[in-house]
Amino acid sequence: MLRRYLVVMAGGLMMIAPASAQSPADMWTSPQTLTVKLSSFEYDPSTITLTHGAAYTLHLENMSSGGHDFQAKEFFAQAQIASTDRNKVVKGKVAVPGKQSVDVTLIAPTVGTYQVHCTHFMHSAFGMTGRIVVQ
Repeated sequence: MLRRYLVVMAGGLMMIAPASAQSPADMWTSPQTLTVKLSSFEYDPSTITLTHGAAYTLHLENMSSGGHDFQAKEFFAQAQIASTDRNKVVKGKVAVPGKQSVDVTLIAPTVGTYQVHCTHFMHSAFGMTGRIVVQ
C-alpha cells in the first residue's frame, strides 16, 4: 500500500509525517464526538483513547445533581483547543454543573497517557479518576 507523506520545514529542520486525508480547517469542522459521563463517583468511560493530531469534541455530561469537573492539566496544556472553547478550560479543568453538559473541541496532543480526576472534595478518593491515552 502506498502511503502519502507530508514534508514540513520548521526552522531549518525537515519533518516527515503521514499526510492527513483532511486539511487542518476540515478537522475543526468535523471532529469526532466522544461522550464522557460524570457521575458519583466515576467517569464513564474511565479511559479515553485518542489519536494524536485528530480532532475531537469531548462531550462531558454530568449525570448527577451535584457539580463535578474534569481536570487534566497536562492534557489540556498540550492540546490545541478550539478558540470558541478555550474559556471552558480553566487551569486545566472543565467544570460541569449538575445535570448539565459541556463540549470542548480540541486536537489531541502528543502521544502519551494523561491523568484525569475530579477536584471536588473526596471525589477522586472515591474513585472519580481516569486517563486519556493518546496514540
